Amino acid sequence: MTKNTTRFDHVVLWVADPVAAAAFYEKAVGLEPIRVAEFTEGKVAFPSIRVNEETILDLAPHSFAPRMKMLPGSADSAGHPVNHVCLSLPVDAFDALRARLEDHGVPVSDIDTGLSGARGNAAGSFYFRDLDGNVFEARHYDD
Repeated sequence: MTKNTTRFDHVVLWVADPVAAAAFYEKAVGLEPIRVAEFTEGKVAFPSIRVNEETILDLAPHSFAPRMKMLPGSADSAGHPVNHVCLSLPVDAFDALRARLEDHGVPVSDIDTGLSGARGNAAGSFYFRDLDGNVFEARHYDD
């Protein structure tokens, strides 16, 4: 990890039940939950999910919205998911994710090809929703 370059750090998702959301991301998506015990013990405001060594998804409960005072109108964003978050995976992990989601009964879109992203056009992409309706794209590149 290079500490002196611009990079993506985290996305905060509004969720109804952070513990259930963390379980979904662990079991259906295969990502590591962090700070769940601390959240259930009331020691932290929300748990997170580790995407990789540099990026996490924070799972903020709707009840956290009134604390969002860093920018006027921020509290009003509670419950409004982003358009979608894209996870880029190696092809084997891409295939494993799709199979795991299907095993957990999570609807997935058809696989599309050639969609543009940070590394050019993807060899394959599909979409799915989490428990709170947040939309995710999973993709892989040829390299």
